[in-house]
Amino acid sequence: MAMSVGTPDDGDEQMNSSINTTPLVDVMLVLLIIFLITVPVVTQSVQLSLPKEINVPTQTKPENILLAVTKDGDVYWNTKRMPDNEALVEALKKEAVKEPQPEVHIRGDENVRYESVGRLIVACQRAGIAKVGFITEPPAKN
Repeated sequence: MAMSVGTPDDGDEQMNSSINTTPLVDVMLVLLIIFLITVPVVTQSVQLSLPKEINVPTQTKPENILLAVTKDGDVYWNTKRMPDNEALVEALKKEAVKEPQPEVHIRGDENVRYESVGRLIVACQRAGIAKVGFITEPPAKN
């Protein structure tokens, strides 16, 4: 039992086993042109010396002022709740005249609005406090 599939010199119909790479080359050239145009735009920036991340342990001194902000925006001086921003500024002004001037350490809840922390910074600025720091938890070690 034999089957006839034709002879190799059958004439016009021959199998083409090569891959047509023309569409691949077209796509690659378009991508190359896009990357050549966009990369210089992305890499242009002003030369800056960015600060390095450092983790300095908190030096707790009795004269340091510890301010805390809850997620609701309530401000606490150590454990005493401050009634409003003006009372906070007045209390900070009394501390600002001391020599050496105490540092203010701000602890903010992770869900607090930035506006509440900004109000604390402005209050410290209005009172004449020179050193304001933020207390955070160290990153978790994996």
